[in-house]
Amino acid sequence: MYYIGVDIGGTGIQAGVVDNQGKILFRTECKTVVKKGFEGILDDIKIMIDKLLEENNLNMKEIKSIGFGVPGFINKKGLVTCVNLKWDGESFENELKRRFPNVEIHGENDATVAALGESKFGSMKGADVGVLYTLGTGVGGGIVINQKVFSGAHGLGSEIGHQVIGENYFDCNCGNNGCVETFCSATAIIKYSQKLIQEGRKSRILDLAEGDLEKINAKMVFDAYRENDIVAIEVITRFKSYLAKTFANTINTLDPEIISIGGGVSKASDIILDGIEDLVRKYVLYKKEDIAKIVCATLGSDAGIIGAAFL
Repeated sequence: MYYIGVDIGGTGIQAGVVDNQGKILFRTECKTVVKKGFEGILDDIKIMIDKLLEENNLNMKEIKSIGFGVPGFINKKGLVTCVNLKWDGESFENELKRRFPNVEIHGENDATVAALGESKFGSMKGADVGVLYTLGTGVGGGIVINQKVFSGAHGLGSEIGHQVIGENYFDCNCGNNGCVETFCSATAIIKYSQKLIQEGRKSRILDLAEGDLEKINAKMVFDAYRENDIVAIEVITRFKSYLAKTFANTINTLDPEIISIGGGVSKASDIILDGIEDLVRKYVLYKKEDIAKIVCATLGSDAGIIGAAFL
């Protein structure tokens, strides 16, 4: 038997046929056409999966289940809310079961399924308790306990990017102030760099952006950090300080064996991981005890497909 994992993103949808060892045997993708609406996107997924099976001489009887990762929230009634896709309480599970009546259907938040993939076959393999942080445009994450995703009593758990860890000079997209996402995302790195430069600070970052503040990205900031740029050092030091507080909160609450970092920002792992354990120990309760290993995710963009397949 095989599994199918579907990773639904704001701009693209990836799907793959996965074997018992977590290997993606066949894959396909299509664009996420938001203007088609909820029904239209699910129809596109149905067409994509049917074609994936047909082109690889498989039929649905060989598929144990289809799992879906969504960039939003699925409640206990199977209703999905995804702001970026303009889905608001849509009947996700029922509509999928109508399109795929002869196979098990599962769905979860996209960062949560990525955490499951890392737990089964990647950086958190073998850990009884593992936590994945995805540091990208925003901050997502997932908690896996005993090889099962943890979503809480009402399906609202694992929104670890929206822990409030301080006061910030701008609000989060969720409406709150001080979320992890506003301190530890690529967006946060960019915004703080722009703020310091607008205040008159000279920086190599602006040179890398060809003099245009709007062209600054997180990679430029990390590159400038490697050149000992003072502004970049201040930005990344602030980022790592809040990241350490976030990890310490997770350790004090869950005591995981592994905290794994994924997402685009994690490409600068040499900088992020350097000294991070010492920073975390400043904020954990039991400073002399063993704490979670902090590592980088290993499955990359495949984590979403693999994790969704094994929901």
